[in-house]
Amino acid sequence: MSSTSWRQNLSEFWRRPPSGYRPGVTLNQLRRDLPGLDWAPQAPGLARFSWAEEGLDFEVEELPQAQFLMHLVVCEFRLRVSGSPGPQARIDIRHTGAIRRQGVAAGLKQGAQDEWAGLLQQLHSDPPLLAALLPLDFKRLQLQRDEQGWWVHLEHFGASEVVNRLPGFRRYIRLSAEQRGALLATFKRLHSLLRDH
Repeated sequence: MSSTSWRQNLSEFWRRPPSGYRPGVTLNQLRRDLPGLDWAPQAPGLARFSWAEEGLDFEVEELPQAQFLMHLVVCEFRLRVSGSPGPQARIDIRHTGAIRRQGVAAGLKQGAQDEWAGLLQQLHSDPPLLAALLPLDFKRLQLQRDEQGWWVHLEHFGASEVVNRLPGFRRYIRLSAEQRGALLATFKRLHSLLRDH
């Protein structure tokens, strides 16, 4: 076996869904945590949620992650904000504060600092955005700009499932009502801010 085919086989092994992963099961649980939103499956492990009241819709995709004798299924929420063609950018947002959350930091990972200085300032200091983001329990929040506008990628600590093989159990970690409100408020405010950039 050549080293190229060996690497390819190893790469396919790590990309393969973990044993016991059932596409759509976690999304069905999440659906119960998002009452009042319309839901439409798009593919196994992928669904679109529509918030008719605010005219927003977003995708949620299951991301299975293999661990030793277990796996996690986390949900990535993706909001599309259409815009005019412009330069590409990538911004990572995180909470600040060592023990208690004191604010948010937005770091430009791709793009020219002077082009995005105004947006970065808004992300740091916009009161409605801060009010939504501070209570939100997210692992990852990333904004990506392409030719058609922005993508907001958010991975929450909740809305996920832990599946253990020994001993065998499944546990879904709910998206609480408070977290649901913070998530939707974050998407609403980011949609408003990003469509102007």
